[in-house]
Amino acid sequence: MTARRDFQEPPRSRPDLVIGREELFASARDQLGRGGSVLLHGPAGIGKSTVLRALAADYGGPDRTVLRCSATESESHLPFLALADLFGLVLDEISGHLPAAQRTALESALTGRGESTLQRDGLALRLAVLSALRVLAAKGPVLVVADDLQWLDAASAELLGFAARRLGDTPVQMLSAVRTEGEEYDGHLRASPPDTLAVRLGPLTRTQVSALLDHRGYTPLSRSTIRDIHRTSGGNPLFALELGRALAESPARPRPGEPLPVPTSLRALVLSRLEMLSDEARRTLLVASAGARPTLALLHAAGREHAEAETAQAAALGLLTTDPEAPALRFAHPLISAALYAEAPAQERRAVHAALSTAASDPIERARHLALAATGTDPEVAARLAEAGALARDRGAPSVAASLGLLAARHTPADSVPGPDERRLQAAEDAITAGEADLARDIARDVLTRATVPAERVRAWMVVIEAAGQALGEVDAVFPQVLADAGDDPGLLALVHYQLAWRGLVVEGDFAEARQEAAHAAELAARGGDRRTELMALSFQASTETLMGHPDAPATVKRALKEPQDPYVACHHNGAGSARFRWLIMSDQLPEARATITALLREVRRRGMVESEVHFLRFLADTELRSGHCGRALDLARESLRLARDSGIGEGASAMLTSLAEASAGDVDRALALAREAADHAEVDGDQMYLSRALAALGYAQLVAGDPAGTVRSLRRVRELEQGLGINDPARGRWHGDLAEALVRIGEPGEAQDVIDTARVHALRLGRESVLAVLDRAEALVRAARGDHEAAVARLTSVQHRLGRLGYGLEEARAAFALARLRDRATAHPRPGGPSQPGPASYDEAARLFRRCRALPWLRQVDAAVTAGPAAVEPAAVAPPVALDALEGLASMERQVASLVMEGATNREIAGRLFISVKTVEATLTRVYRKLGIRSRVDIVRLAAGRRST
Repeated sequence: MTARRDFQEPPRSRPDLVIGREELFASARDQLGRGGSVLLHGPAGIGKSTVLRALAADYGGPDRTVLRCSATESESHLPFLALADLFGLVLDEISGHLPAAQRTALESALTGRGESTLQRDGLALRLAVLSALRVLAAKGPVLVVADDLQWLDAASAELLGFAARRLGDTPVQMLSAVRTEGEEYDGHLRASPPDTLAVRLGPLTRTQVSALLDHRGYTPLSRSTIRDIHRTSGGNPLFALELGRALAESPARPRPGEPLPVPTSLRALVLSRLEMLSDEARRTLLVASAGARPTLALLHAAGREHAEAETAQAAALGLLTTDPEAPALRFAHPLISAALYAEAPAQERRAVHAALSTAASDPIERARHLALAATGTDPEVAARLAEAGALARDRGAPSVAASLGLLAARHTPADSVPGPDERRLQAAEDAITAGEADLARDIARDVLTRATVPAERVRAWMVVIEAAGQALGEVDAVFPQVLADAGDDPGLLALVHYQLAWRGLVVEGDFAEARQEAAHAAELAARGGDRRTELMALSFQASTETLMGHPDAPATVKRALKEPQDPYVACHHNGAGSARFRWLIMSDQLPEARATITALLREVRRRGMVESEVHFLRFLADTELRSGHCGRALDLARESLRLARDSGIGEGASAMLTSLAEASAGDVDRALALAREAADHAEVDGDQMYLSRALAALGYAQLVAGDPAGTVRSLRRVRELEQGLGINDPARGRWHGDLAEALVRIGEPGEAQDVIDTARVHALRLGRESVLAVLDRAEALVRAARGDHEAAVARLTSVQHRLGRLGYGLEEARAAFALARLRDRATAHPRPGGPSQPGPASYDEAARLFRRCRALPWLRQVDAAVTAGPAAVEPAAVAPPVALDALEGLASMERQVASLVMEGATNREIAGRLFISVKTVEATLTRVYRKLGIRSRVDIVRLAAGRRST
């Protein structure tokens, strides 16, 4: 049963809600499911009403009476309006059950007849509301849904609060939302029951804003534009959608360096307070809105003599925020700055930029303002901008360099050298470096509509191909065109054949063809005097040979590292340093591999090379995972995945590695989902190489999850794919031991031995010691399955020592776990007259090693094996986290935080793991203490210890 106008539309609940609000929604839904109430709060436009409608639709089913009200500012002075919303449609149903005095007071308040007031009918009216709720609750649960509590009329708020405080165990819950700018929601809790959970809605991330815009159909927007929308909107979904709609509907996009156009609807929302400013103060704020980091000193230098008083006036109106320790002025919301700039006439904006072009101290900033102040072509302005772009590139700000390059092209006369298109291509290449592939592709496609010079056309085609990333199949038709444009120029042909090498690997899945094309590209580049392309081709050839197990790999790595080096190639994710890293990590030189990739990561961050940063974070995570630093690996993998999703680069590869890290140190369900996501990415891109890596990650996650049959299905396909690709080095994917172990578990020791024997041939040839040790561990399981327990135990004891010596901590722990299981089985099935074997205590070493690695899913398997006892032949699926029985009454977020406390994580570590603030962790722990009847995190650890000891 519902009431009234603002809720007549069908709730648009789930599609928008699930974008960035999953955890919040689950927490609120859990609270309602436990019989509690929920108060949503946050600033205007943050999505409170959307979440409120979704929760009401999800929870307020036909078995509940749902009472609704929604207030507005214009109606907030009308007494009892919210009360009429709530009870107007059910008055006939409840009035007969109320005492006469209460019935009269309530009817008078709802109908307006009798001029009821709280002063005259106070007690009777308060009791009437309480009685009405109890009457409805006697027939079934009641949900009161109240939106925009801040506009609730005072009389209705007082009556609801009175009833809420006295409902006790009556099955009446409240779901409400209130607009707040900070944390000041406490005052609104007086209109809610005592057990109300306050949930603050915060801003969306850039990835979430992108998903929201995509869901609404604003798909043509580039990633650089989405970045600007996120920055301007401050992550507010309403503001982001309005900005996205305005851009999607506008035939002209903002020029480089200009803020986004702000639609009239948002200007009115954020600029109403500007009318209270003086004209001079408004001009001062316009100068501040045009500056990159406005300070009082900058405003003075730009001619604003009374900047202190005028900015103080703006701060008093809430337009600026002040921080005595920070010299830069900051607008209360980025949208205020954008709207102020958009409101100003073009001539006034140019005058502001002209003033800032001399006032700014930074040469890049001066050049940008000079360009925005000028009109038409001007070779001097273009040259200044090109110089500023080079400076930005050297500072590691390729995105800024791309923006300046486009400005330079706009001011470059058509007959200049370099010409406007050459400067556009430089901007496109900078955009590629910055991870803005769609912007780069758009620039290159635009150049191709005009360019006739072969060098410019080939250069533009290279940008188009680079922008495709792993999805090279989408640009397959480009190669005949670019070969025709290259003609017989060896330097241009080298560029094309380098990309054809990638095509052979990614599209065709043919390592031999890829290696041959890379070698040809290196030869052409040497003939053409292009050292950069020669080094990139040699690096690619070296990486391919390494993965193939080709005998020439070490020599090719040395050729790629030979002087003279190119600084860009040296730190590129497909460059010589990366090729050396692959060789080191596959040769079991983990310390050297870590040092190499750490140095490379530091350099690409300095240069702003986003794509390389994504991959190097992944490489470092892989190194840490192999070293047994699983917690550190998980943090790095998650960072790589966040950056990949923000930039749209390397998402499949990062999801694959994050799956491995999650299965080793985090959430196994998430590991399975990420592996499938990575496989989907590879399937869509037609990328056979990464498809095999994704399926290998899936097989490992299935093994950890206790699904050996699933592991066998996934890894058999990996075996077929890698045989077809020509990948012979078992150190590449390191899945062979997992497949053999899973085959033993499902009763196929013969096939397991065949997998081991085939991989061992290549591992021996290439000297892959850690792979040989893992294969020996798997062979011990085969021998145990065939009844040769003594040989199996001896083999596992040796394997554990070898893996520990090599520094493979997680693999060492897995060997100790396998050894403990074998001994446990021997205890359950002793041989007549044989030596006695240690019982459950034999798991202590495995538990110690897994704990050292922070390999939590494996630790849970140890707990499950100890609990099951020696009679269990095979481990069960992953056991639930420790003390799960004590945590069952907690919300999802509360359970996660409590589980991490049990693992010994600090509040800051928990915040990083769950992507929330430390303040949120502290607030969540306070609720956990209350619900569990404990006082501190020490008590949580004691719960875990008690669970382990039972």
